[in-house]
Amino acid sequence: MKKEKQHIFAAYGYIAPMALILIVFLGVSVIMSIVLSFTKYNILTPPQFNGLDNYVRMLTDKKLIKAFFNTLKIMVYVVPIQTILAIGTAVLIASRKNTWLGKIANVVIFIPVLSSNAVVGTIWKAILNGNVDAIEKFFAFFGIDCSMLLGDATFALVTVAMVSVWKNMGYYAVLYISAILNIPNSYYEAAKVDGAGRWQQFCYITLPMLKPTTIMTVFLGITTSLQCFDIIYNLTGGGPAMGTTTLVFYAYDLCFKSARAGYAMSVSNLLFVLILVTALAQRKLMKREVSEI
Repeated sequence: MKKEKQHIFAAYGYIAPMALILIVFLGVSVIMSIVLSFTKYNILTPPQFNGLDNYVRMLTDKKLIKAFFNTLKIMVYVVPIQTILAIGTAVLIASRKNTWLGKIANVVIFIPVLSSNAVVGTIWKAILNGNVDAIEKFFAFFGIDCSMLLGDATFALVTVAMVSVWKNMGYYAVLYISAILNIPNSYYEAAKVDGAGRWQQFCYITLPMLKPTTIMTVFLGITTSLQCFDIIYNLTGGGPAMGTTTLVFYAYDLCFKSARAGYAMSVSNLLFVLILVTALAQRKLMKREVSEI
């Protein structure tokens, strides 16, 4: 009993320094953000208290409203496409897990995940600027002017979403591969005995068993979409005409380009609330799923 207590204290001792650092940095950041959101602050001069002015201004700020809906649109584009592609890719790779093709594919899909968002944005900007003939001809075949992909507000937002999918899909596919490989083979063998085909096995065995993973990946995708910044910064710079400006990008512009740090903190707090609500919703659904199991 005494040794068990020592092991417990040792375990807490190992994690205590990192936990303390996280609590201090995160806690101080959140508190500072909340306090400064009630001030008129431009970074260079001391903050001046202005009550709820920043939050009242948010209700009529057309740029903020546009950034909010851009964020929602990216989320709507990214999450379903990313989830469907990740499941499809995972099923294909898992079905060929013992072949050299499956092993290579498992590595290749994760390469974009290892690349930084800044590098991904820069590379795709160079590719989609119309300087690569092969890419330009490819889109021209479908009647799409390559220059419109980043030059038109609507196309640019979709382009940002698709680049984000390309960047992160491999991560979610690996999560699904792990989940699929943990499904007992006896389920599929029993289904085969009953005459179920591959599609029926996928619909009635694979998909239901992937429900916990899907809940997690969907909410992770939502959180990632809400925080999308680096790719936008390097790919479009928030343009054209604020066509790809999201909440986090708008907060950045307010703070570092417009010197309105107090108002930027208010926008950041809105983003924080959205992420917090998403995290709490995920936790509730995961608890419900575990209780059902």
